[in-house]
Amino acid sequence: MQIDDTAIPAVKLLTPRRFGDARGFFAETWNARTFAALGLDIAFVQDNHSLSDDAGTVRGLHFQTPPHGQGKLVRCGRGALLDVAVDIREGSTTYGHAVTAELSAENGRMMWIPEGFAHGFVTRLPGTEICYKCTGFYEPSAESAIRWDSAGIDWGLDHDPVLSPKDAEAPPLADLDTPFRGDGT
Repeated sequence: MQIDDTAIPAVKLLTPRRFGDARGFFAETWNARTFAALGLDIAFVQDNHSLSDDAGTVRGLHFQTPPHGQGKLVRCGRGALLDVAVDIREGSTTYGHAVTAELSAENGRMMWIPEGFAHGFVTRLPGTEICYKCTGFYEPSAESAIRWDSAGIDWGLDHDPVLSPKDAEAPPLADLDTPFRGDGT
């Protein structure tokens, strides 16, 4: 497993080793011992899987408020997407900054996004599937979002995105009264 730092140290880009032959490949995408040895001692409680039919579908920027926060280990099972994490930790030296990474079924990369970050993505190909492990259970009363286009992110879109009504109506980052604190630096 290769682990790379991003512009925001808490967010990591991971690339599992792939073992391939004429049939395809095998990759281990989660192993508690391996991740702990890499400094990511994480306990996951829920797996999510979503399909977006159209290229240019934007989902996010979502987060859950404490005490129901969620860290996420995100990967692309089919297709391709731009994954996005926005730091929403008050007092963080990177508050409001975003990290993006191209994740695809082909490159096999994953992004670790800890609590205190809003998460979203835009699909690059039709029929894109995203799979992610969560450190907290989904709690509807803790669900929150910031508007997808309010954090200065270059989504790489050449047309209007496909959005849910909830995402289209989310408040901007500038109006967020964040429940998350600090960055530990």
